[in-house]
Amino acid sequence: MIKKWFALYTKPRHEYKAKEQLEEIWVETFLPTITHTKRWSDRKKKVTEPLFRGYIFIHSNEIERNKAVTRESVIKTIFFDGKPAVIPEREIESIKKLLESPEKIQVFNGISQGIIVRIESGAFADVEGIVQKISKDENTLLVSIEMLNRTVSVTIPSDTKVKRIN
Repeated sequence: MIKKWFALYTKPRHEYKAKEQLEEIWVETFLPTITHTKRWSDRKKKVTEPLFRGYIFIHSNEIERNKAVTRESVIKTIFFDGKPAVIPEREIESIKKLLESPEKIQVFNGISQGIIVRIESGAFADVEGIVQKISKDENTLLVSIEMLNRTVSVTIPSDTKVKRIN
């Protein structure tokens, strides 16, 4: 049987556990991760996290894929048009190539241009605005905020907590 790449949806924060469980049944896995510095009020620490939270990729045939979704940490296979979504090999290779320069990667989970967000930390905590630009090279978000019948654009660091509203 021909092996293909599939994306599996995992339980929240179970990506590493899913990888471990899949490797126990000899299924080839790919869990792209990124290491970055996380800041708390009292310290900084380097942490390694999945690049795509809640997802893991497997290279398998149909029998192995069906066996993989029976693992405790795996919820389901990602489907598209009623069929398991096959991830093209070139996309997996692109992710691997991207991970060769991890210092240039910044992930904004669920944040894209044009959406409304609520800033949850920093100087603009509890303010809502529209994401105008995501600048990966500067690690910032440009958010437009409506104030006093004027639009103010503020640039906030990417590590500022924001929550998608719409």
